Order: sequence, then structure tokens, then C-alpha cells
Amino acid sequence: MAGKQHTYRVTVTWTGNKGQGTANYRAYTRDHEIQAAGKPVIPGSSDPAFLGDATRYNPEEMLVSSLSTCHKLWYLHLAAEAGLVVTAYQDQAEGTMVETADGNGHFTQVTLRPTVTIAADGDPALAQALHDKAHHFCFIANSVNFPVVTEGTVVME
Repeated sequence: MAGKQHTYRVTVTWTGNKGQGTANYRAYTRDHEIQAAGKPVIPGSSDPAFLGDATRYNPEEMLVSSLSTCHKLWYLHLAAEAGLVVTAYQDQAEGTMVETADGNGHFTQVTLRPTVTIAADGDPALAQALHDKAHHFCFIANSVNFPVVTEGTVVME
């Protein structure tokens, strides 16, 4: 039996034409909008190091946030299945990207640092162990070619 296939559609629209298009490297902004049907628009740009707008999300931040939110969603699902009551979850995720001499670049690692608060009668060992299981199931982590490390902290209510 074949696995289920899911398709995701987004529209990315460049909004950075200042009247000259790409006449030269500084003639345009890197601004764009990311849209999916029926959802709010996400303002995007490039990293400020690449002439982007620091007030907008850049692709690198979006990649790190995708890994973080995928892990969180699986973690909460697995906690609910295991009867572990999670009352708060916050991740201070961080990704490292390096540029090569020819201007190319790639991520070398993303580190997730979730702080999970569980009910006072919860099992902290189980709470910690669920991070490994969530990592195993995360669709996004299974799709990247660099390590995704989880350094979880468990807090009791």
C-alpha cells in the first residue's frame, strides 16, 4: 500500500520593484508576500546581510521556524496520546548557515531548545523522552540534509 500524498500550495509574490526592476543589484528590494488560500499574508524579504528588510521574515528564519513548529506539533500530539499534560511550550530555536567562497550557502545545523511545562503530577522522564519520538516523526526534520538537535528542558508546574 502506498503512503498518503499531500500537496501544499503557496503563492510568493515579489513586491520589491521600485520602478526599475532588476536594472542593478540595488535597484530593487527583496520584499515579497507569502500567501496560502484563506490565510493571512506573511511579509517576507531576505536577510539584512543580503539587502533584506529586517522587519520581515527571511527564508532562513522560516526554515528554522518550520522545524520548530513541526517538532512542537508532534510533541503535543504524542504527549496527549501518552496522557502527559503539557501546559506550556516555548522553543528558542536557532539555525546556523555558512556561506562558501563562491557565494553559495547551506545550513549546518538547527538546534531546538524547547522548554516544556507539564502538570505537577506529570512524568518528567517521559516528557524528556517524547522529544526523541517527536523528532522521529517530524516531517520537516526528515526532509533536511543537516542535523536537527533537540535540547529540551522540562519544567514542573
